[in-house]
Amino acid sequence: MKKIFMITAVSVLSVTTAFADTAPSDVVFSDGAVMASLTTVSGDAAAGRDIFKNRKLGNCLACHMNDDMPKQQFHGEVGPPLTGVGGRWEEAELRGIVTNAKMMFEGTIMPGFYIDSGYERPLKKFDGKSILSAQQLEDVVAYLLTLKD
Repeated sequence: MKKIFMITAVSVLSVTTAFADTAPSDVVFSDGAVMASLTTVSGDAAAGRDIFKNRKLGNCLACHMNDDMPKQQFHGEVGPPLTGVGGRWEEAELRGIVTNAKMMFEGTIMPGFYIDSGYERPLKKFDGKSILSAQQLEDVVAYLLTLKD
């Protein structure tokens, strides 16, 4: 009975680990790009669009203009327009930019959306936490890939 329990416990641990998201500190960059998905689930472009325009999540519109969202107010002009971005960048490059743009663009003011250290958080409850989850990031990347001219 003891052996069966041990085998079951090891099997459950292995399955849990196999489906875990990549932790922010474990993301591997290659010239600013992130080649591997951060999750085992494909990004959902519709969910990514909602995150993109959500002022409490991605808040991408605070800095970027996006022709795909004409009804949304107050498109930013600080960052480059994102219209056609899916035709200008590869998936791995977009994943790298959204994960931590500083790995691609030296001196950028764009925040890292999937980092858990190296920044100032005004509220202590957010210390050690990324802005977006791994799945939310993959959803945003899936949405950005739909933005082609």
